[in-house]
Amino acid sequence: MSKRLRKPVKKEIDFSEKIIKILSQSANKAFNYKQIVAKLDLDDTQSRNQIIKDLKIMAAAKLIIESEPGKYLIKAESKEYYEGKIDMTGRRTAYFVCSELDEDVFIPTNNLNHALDKDIVKVYVYNKRKGKKPEGEVIEVIERNKTDFVGVIDIQKNFSFVSTANPKMYTDIFIPKDKIGEAEQGDVVLVHIEDWPARADSPFGKVIKVLGKPGEHDTEIHAILAEYGLPSEFPIEVETYAQKIDTSIDETEIAKRRDMRDTLTFTIDPKDAKDFDDALSFKILENGNYEIGIHIADVSHYLEEGTILDDEAYQRATSVYLVDRVVPMLPEVLSNFACSLRPNEEKYTFSAVFEISQKAEVVNQWFGRTVIYSDQRFAYEEAQYIIETKDDVIPEEISITNSSYKVSENIVNATLKLDELAKILRKRRMAEGAISFDKVEVKFNLNQEGEPEGVYFKISKDANHLIEEFMLLANKKVAEYIGKQKKTFIYRIHDEPNEDKLFAMQAVIAKFGHKIDFKQGSISQALNKLMADVNGTKEQNLIDTLAIRSMSKAKYSTDNIGHYGLAFDYYSHFTSPIRRYPDVMVHRLLQFYLDGGKSVDEETYEVKCLHSSTMEGLATNAERDSIKYMQVKYMQDHQDQEFLGVISGVTEWGIYVEIIENKCEGMVRIRDIKDDYYTFDEKQYALVGATSSKLLQLGDEIFVKVKTADLVKKQLDFNFIRRME
Repeated sequence: MSKRLRKPVKKEIDFSEKIIKILSQSANKAFNYKQIVAKLDLDDTQSRNQIIKDLKIMAAAKLIIESEPGKYLIKAESKEYYEGKIDMTGRRTAYFVCSELDEDVFIPTNNLNHALDKDIVKVYVYNKRKGKKPEGEVIEVIERNKTDFVGVIDIQKNFSFVSTANPKMYTDIFIPKDKIGEAEQGDVVLVHIEDWPARADSPFGKVIKVLGKPGEHDTEIHAILAEYGLPSEFPIEVETYAQKIDTSIDETEIAKRRDMRDTLTFTIDPKDAKDFDDALSFKILENGNYEIGIHIADVSHYLEEGTILDDEAYQRATSVYLVDRVVPMLPEVLSNFACSLRPNEEKYTFSAVFEISQKAEVVNQWFGRTVIYSDQRFAYEEAQYIIETKDDVIPEEISITNSSYKVSENIVNATLKLDELAKILRKRRMAEGAISFDKVEVKFNLNQEGEPEGVYFKISKDANHLIEEFMLLANKKVAEYIGKQKKTFIYRIHDEPNEDKLFAMQAVIAKFGHKIDFKQGSISQALNKLMADVNGTKEQNLIDTLAIRSMSKAKYSTDNIGHYGLAFDYYSHFTSPIRRYPDVMVHRLLQFYLDGGKSVDEETYEVKCLHSSTMEGLATNAERDSIKYMQVKYMQDHQDQEFLGVISGVTEWGIYVEIIENKCEGMVRIRDIKDDYYTFDEKQYALVGATSSKLLQLGDEIFVKVKTADLVKKQLDFNFIRRME
């Protein structure tokens, strides 16, 4: 006779947190134990008895109220739930960010309850006692931040899963067999989350677009755009509408405008620019002052409100500048032709025209619609050559046309005088507290297939500053003109820097022998001195990046608080309507007010400002990802080469290293450093060798080799070779 197996005794479970969650979700409703058991989907006697027991304990502790025999409801002062945003860490845990709380609340993985990064959620917060770090549990997802994700599909017999390379997406996505579409095994796809059943480990989705095979150039670029919900092409109906727009220059329209076709006018843009949305005109006046016009493509003349073209431009809000291509805000017929201020062509423009003294002071100003004729197109390199040499013959090696040519004396003199005035404007702006961020930009030489053949750095010189100063002047004066009338307008605002971030940055830059001297003058002066000190050093790129991150983000708003970084009380974006929708809105509002219009509804335009700022942020992320992708692609072809790098970050799992000659950054994992056993020392912000006590710390120079270059994850891993002797 066999022995009867005895069932193991279940471990007692504390249901108090789950009870609080249920009662909190329906704060004014009383529940009995049967209703709570049902909501928790429990059917065993032990759990039922434990819930009865927990309810009595919690009522006795006055955490909940027994409103009538056997019925319980949440105590008013125990409602510890808040609304806010989820911030995933990339390690399957998260923090809950809420303006009502003094600190961020830690959310363990098992308390996320299907919340994803940046979702708006309701959270129950516990451990709020003094001395304890608060923790929380998501009790409701109020609004998803995003429902479309990019990943690689793994097709099984009856279903599929899509896994993403996004470290903050902690789950894969289940795709039923009938929702795979045309995807094949291993394709990169865009999927849409349709549902996430309560008891399912993964959300349910469907494939909405096949992007291609992993690692292929176009696939990865389209994946970057899709990840941020950015378009890669225009809908056919928008292209068709744009093609039908009358782009001719009409005498009737010219008669409505200030005719400046006889005034010397030219553009200065990057050598590879396809659209030219700003031009400068120059005239010497009889009184010895200068008439300087900043002429901007009159996009709003063609872009009529309420059309499908305008709706598309608003939704995009900005052009996206990826390493190998531009995703324009407007179709090519406008961006590269009708609205592009090309040489030897008449164009409609919206202009800010200033009378400026020898001391670069604005004596008079005029704003309005114009028609211009561009006499010359310069690349920055050509204008820079004139500024440096005062020579009127552009040599073949820097010429746009790839052959030397002579520039008219008038244009040479105008360029030199504009440079002189721009330098006065810049010096004055810096003296008033503007911050100089001339961050080195990483650029790639690409072949016809879009493959990177080399890396170079874009550095701003006098020609860049010339254009910058006059664009800033126009933006400032337009904003000032409307701002002083107290009418609703779209400003580009920038708040003061975050002091906590500045002090945290101080600890990092000290490792390189630098400091921010807060005692000497203003924060802006201290930062400018730091920028000057690090200029040309191996750590310049890192410190420039840290300084920019310490600053508040500039954004669009109808609430003018000024622009801290530029030291302007009034600032707007007027000068780039081909690539920024806020500039289009500024043109429309400016013309409306010039025509005597009354102040428009502020709330309506604040919504548009928020949308524009959000889209700008997504475009910036996509641009950053495309640079990282191209760096990884470039380093794939240099796997056997040793590189000298500088340690740019230290963590418990390894060190980040930025290669000095090309600014590519990757990680050396702690397990791959073989000359000792290293541990992370948080106080020294360094890895410390257990045997040798040698340090690997910020600013140290080491030699590395590429270990892996993962195009899909846009991630570089290095092998540690040796220290710099």
